[in-house]
Amino acid sequence: MRLFIKVILVVVLFLYLLVLSKIILFKFLTIPDMINHFTFRYDGHFWNSHNFIPFKTIIFYLFLTDINLNIRIENLAGNIIGFSPFGFILPLLSKRFRMFKKVMIATFCLSLTFELIQFIFKFGSFDVDDLILNTIGGMLGYIPIHVVLLFNKYQKQKNGEFKLFIQLKGAITEDKQLISRYCPSSIQWGRLMKEGIFN
Repeated sequence: MRLFIKVILVVVLFLYLLVLSKIILFKFLTIPDMINHFTFRYDGHFWNSHNFIPFKTIIFYLFLTDINLNIRIENLAGNIIGFSPFGFILPLLSKRFRMFKKVMIATFCLSLTFELIQFIFKFGSFDVDDLILNTIGGMLGYIPIHVVLLFNKYQKQKNGEFKLFIQLKGAITEDKQLISRYCPSSIQWGRLMKEGIFN
């Protein structure tokens, strides 16, 4: 059953990466255009306004530009939402990624791969703010998994404490039974003294 679930998750991750690649790299391109990009023979128009200054694009879309709200959402929220599934699927697929730090690094590396492909093969522009937003998206996607893991840990700890309480209670009860069985009570001591057993 676990193997079946893992296979399903691998397929889901693969399909997700295909869709993400289509959206980021091949959105409006035909197959011949894709081949030309990868073989460095593409001579058409491409967006090459690169940004290597952190938060420059984010500040521009939030405060400086006077463009449609939908475009702002697509460029900012879209970069976050697009990578959220990656932060959700990855820790389900492997226990190694059930930490914020590892999910952050993995998401950053995936985003960097896309940005470098855009930069090298001229699919689009390199933007350091995309790295920031994509990484935030991956971390947000991991939050539901992290909450469930914390809840399970709390439940296990609570159940462990309850079991320990039951065991201690059982041990105390057993000790009381042993004491009452082998040690005379005050009434029994009185009888023994009256009968002169210890005289």
